Amino acid sequence: MHTAVVIFPGSNCDRDVIHAVSEITGSVVVPVWHKDTAIPTSTDLVIIPGGFSYGDYLRCGAMAARSPIMASVKKHASQGKLVLGICNGFQILTESKLLPGAMLANKTLTFICKQCFLKVEKTDIPFTLKYKNDQIVQFPIAHHEGLYFLPQDSLREIEQNGQVVFRYCTSSGEISEDGNSNGSLNNIAGIVNRQGNVLGLMPHPERASERIMGGTDGALMWNSIKTWIDREGA
Repeated sequence: MHTAVVIFPGSNCDRDVIHAVSEITGSVVVPVWHKDTAIPTSTDLVIIPGGFSYGDYLRCGAMAARSPIMASVKKHASQGKLVLGICNGFQILTESKLLPGAMLANKTLTFICKQCFLKVEKTDIPFTLKYKNDQIVQFPIAHHEGLYFLPQDSLREIEQNGQVVFRYCTSSGEISEDGNSNGSLNNIAGIVNRQGNVLGLMPHPERASERIMGGTDGALMWNSIKTWIDREGA
């Protein structure tokens, strides 16, 4: 398994991701600078990590989506290979049109940094093979613009297509306003493209991958990806 982690000016979760993926899966992880024009040809998984790319100037992820490296990321995705965007990475994926929707300011209009509960709603994609349907997991969030938004017709479309992977919920698994920290429509915390190979989510699985960090729910994501890649290469 070979992984590329794209780094922009302002990325601050790249080392967290590199550590988590390499420790959990034994993957060869290569950092890729935003000015590069290609990712290594051996890459199985591209991760766009969290942070504040370009200082979140103009609009979160808007400038990063136009960086030289993104043409290679789009080509990688078009070949059916895996792309994962976490937090700012999710914002970048929406800005680059690899995923539908947009991120608005949290309903509190404040930065939120806390643990949150998520319900896993899709377990037939490479990123969630090791989870169970309706499993409740806990990942931390840390963002100001995390409210996932779509026009109503597009929202109905992704729901009907089964593209919602994670929803914010309460500790008991209730999908309600109480469990929705940032106000995302339909409590959406993470979605996948129709092909199932590009995933974006606001919560941070890399910060929930080792017991010393308070939980290992995120490790299931890395092991899911490795399992899928090993199967594909078999």
